[in-house]
Amino acid sequence: MRDWFDSLAFRERIFVASGAAVVAVALFWALIWLPIDRGRDSAAENVAAWEHSLAELRPLKSMAATAGRPGGPRIDRGQTPVVIVDRTLRARGLDRSLKRSQPTTSTGIRVEFENVAFDDLVLWLGDLSDQYAMDVQAGSFSRSARSGAGRINASLTLERRL
Repeated sequence: MRDWFDSLAFRERIFVASGAAVVAVALFWALIWLPIDRGRDSAAENVAAWEHSLAELRPLKSMAATAGRPGGPRIDRGQTPVVIVDRTLRARGLDRSLKRSQPTTSTGIRVEFENVAFDDLVLWLGDLSDQYAMDVQAGSFSRSARSGAGRINASLTLERRL
């Protein structure tokens, strides 16, 4: 092969060497660079999907932790529904959407929300039911006119199970 290359004219050697370089670059790109680049893109998409899944599962962590406790929900008889609602709303970040809260009985409270995320509200109600034995006795929901999809206005009457 070397003898053949040496027997070529100077212009032919330059042409053959240039062609070999182009073929080498094309092979490098097709066999090494392209698979690595595709793998990186695929890994980035997988990471984004896992992060999204993890963000969706985080709120369920508290529900799973309380579900495994023996004896059902922990009921602290010393706390009024007003205190429980206030503390749990702040913990979930829903206190900004609370419009009004008013005790109805010694074991009940009426709460009104404006422009609250529906998903967050349902998770909060799950917390109240699982951890404090408080259930929705009555409620009304309407679409919030101020914001986008998934935002509602809600009026709920909550009552503690005895």
